[in-house]
Amino acid sequence: MTRFEGRRPEELRPLKITPNYLPAAEGSALINLGRTWVICTATVEDRVPPFLLNAGQGWVTAEYDMLPRATHTRRPRAVTGGLSGRTQEIQRLIGRSLRAVVDLTGLGERTIILDCDVLQADGGTRTAAITGAFVALCQALAGLQRQGLLETVPVLDQVAAVSVGRVNDKILVDLDYQEDSRAEVDANFVVTGRGELVEVQATGEKGSFPPALVLEMLELAGPALKRLRQAQEEALRPWMPLPW
Repeated sequence: MTRFEGRRPEELRPLKITPNYLPAAEGSALINLGRTWVICTATVEDRVPPFLLNAGQGWVTAEYDMLPRATHTRRPRAVTGGLSGRTQEIQRLIGRSLRAVVDLTGLGERTIILDCDVLQADGGTRTAAITGAFVALCQALAGLQRQGLLETVPVLDQVAAVSVGRVNDKILVDLDYQEDSRAEVDANFVVTGRGELVEVQATGEKGSFPPALVLEMLELAGPALKRLRQAQEEALRPWMPLPW
């Protein structure tokens, strides 16, 4: 099948990560992945959730939402307590993904809040948010180190994420909305720089599928994940020594 802009099955959409996009935040990045644009900011708070009081460690959490006109039709703004189940699930996914590569003890009793706001959606918003949020997180942690509040940047490894799907019996990486809406199988892979899995989400949209398909998808996603990590490094290198 022919993909938009003639992409190969394993090829990402045009990718750009702009660091320090919002200078008022402790860390920020705008990630453009084709027609999916997500702005990610990091906020540092000198406190932890009640369940971590006096535990000697910090916390990383995330919030996620879409602007009303991120899609072709207006989406009402979420109100307090009115987040959809899908939005809450994505927030938890982003938080888990970033915590997996942070030394929470090294962070100290602080919380990093990652706000991921979708400016424009064309598929892959959650995976773009994870990839961009990592850049914002690293900027915030590097700022704490420059202030003398941390001895080292407590990042253990990179983390990035990409969507993969089977569309018309063909495995495709980084699905746009049109591809995702037709996918028989839809998956998201969250992977560290060392190639370890943080999370795999795979769904048979039109029925069951063989387990071996997940491994095929992961293998085809390898070059895209490498390119995402390179983009993260290119965005961060001017701001900090890379700790991984």
